[in-house]
Amino acid sequence: MAETEKTFALLKKAYPNAKYYLTFTTPLELMVAAILSAQVRDEVVNASTPLLFEKYRKAEDFAKAKPDDILKFISKITFAGNKAKNIVNACTLLVEKHHGQVPKSAEELTELPGIGRKTANAILQNAFDIVEGVVVDTHVIRVAGRLGWTKHEDPEKIEQDLMRLFPKKDWKSVPHLLKAHGRAICIAGKPKCVECPVKQHCPSFATFYPKEAKAGKK
Repeated sequence: MAETEKTFALLKKAYPNAKYYLTFTTPLELMVAAILSAQVRDEVVNASTPLLFEKYRKAEDFAKAKPDDILKFISKITFAGNKAKNIVNACTLLVEKHHGQVPKSAEELTELPGIGRKTANAILQNAFDIVEGVVVDTHVIRVAGRLGWTKHEDPEKIEQDLMRLFPKKDWKSVPHLLKAHGRAICIAGKPKCVECPVKQHCPSFATFYPKEAKAGKK
């Protein structure tokens, strides 16, 4: 078994409950939550959306709202003003071009305000179970780099590396596992390598903890 396969198997064992992190019940709710999630913690988004989704249930509801109306529900979210505008404008396009429904292609999704490739991938995978790529967030960027799975910093290049490294059946679960690991162990700054379940397969262990890594090889 290759090092990557061993690492992936160990991560699955360590985080058996790893899953997508935003709370939603419909594709529209996921789209709105995903727009809100850029550069903000998931917990903050999940705390802000229940009342928002209670008031605005359809794309038409959001399209008729003013950004300031949306802002009342999402004031604790980073860049709330811009995100409120993006939500209203995106839902207006859903009404005008897609009969009020969230489209099922990356091309159409990325035409909507506030939605890039990462967000489009997340919507397709988690709302429609359509897997066209790997969702690359800050945790994936950091952990994949430390594990030696990529040498790039650009999210799209990292995504291509991960798509080549893993079979398509694993593309959806890779970011869930890396995010869980990034939050628990492989944190920003100095990671908790000594506690890491994959340290013996990680090239960064010796970088952060040279003495411990050397002792482990004896």
